[in-house]
Amino acid sequence: MVSLRKIGAIVIGSVLIAIGINFFLVPLGVLDGGIIGISLIINYLFHIKIGLVMIVCSLPIFTLAWFYNRDMLYYSISGLLCSSYLIDLLEPYQYYFTYYLEWTAFTRAVLGGFIIGTGMGIMLRFESSTGGTDLLAHFMTKLIPLNVGIVILLIDLLIISVGDYLLPDETLFLSFMTITAGGLATSLCTLNHTPAFSKNK
Repeated sequence: MVSLRKIGAIVIGSVLIAIGINFFLVPLGVLDGGIIGISLIINYLFHIKIGLVMIVCSLPIFTLAWFYNRDMLYYSISGLLCSSYLIDLLEPYQYYFTYYLEWTAFTRAVLGGFIIGTGMGIMLRFESSTGGTDLLAHFMTKLIPLNVGIVILLIDLLIISVGDYLLPDETLFLSFMTITAGGLATSLCTLNHTPAFSKNK
């Protein structure tokens, strides 16, 4: 049975993720972590649409989810398709937002990360995700006693470390602040929340 609350969480979370990426990160050339970070790297290098790359990169994780938790898989596919669509839909407006608010690069990087992390946290709170490393992190919390937001933060650090050679020093710092703010926001949204599929194991 379709949960209206879960659908609402997917839509709201996807909107926040699309806003954070297009209006805050891309104009700065900043990376996020996880599948989004990988997609941003490919976008910066080859100008391939971010949402499309997210779908392709999420396929291996969806395969894992197929064997372990198909209920969450279905909602994660919905979350991925919704967020990918909205990210690419807002792409033409990436630079308009910066004309109206004169924030510093540091402020935009932190706010962008926090907005994206909030979007992911809302989805995870309702047993959904964008199908990326946040879904992988959800599975990893079954093996290690850490909050899902902390696990996502660790994965994100790994991703921007790999992308370090592509970025100037100041951009790497901004990327670090982005994933730190995102991890904090996701942790706050999932605080004291135990995944439903973990309860059933």
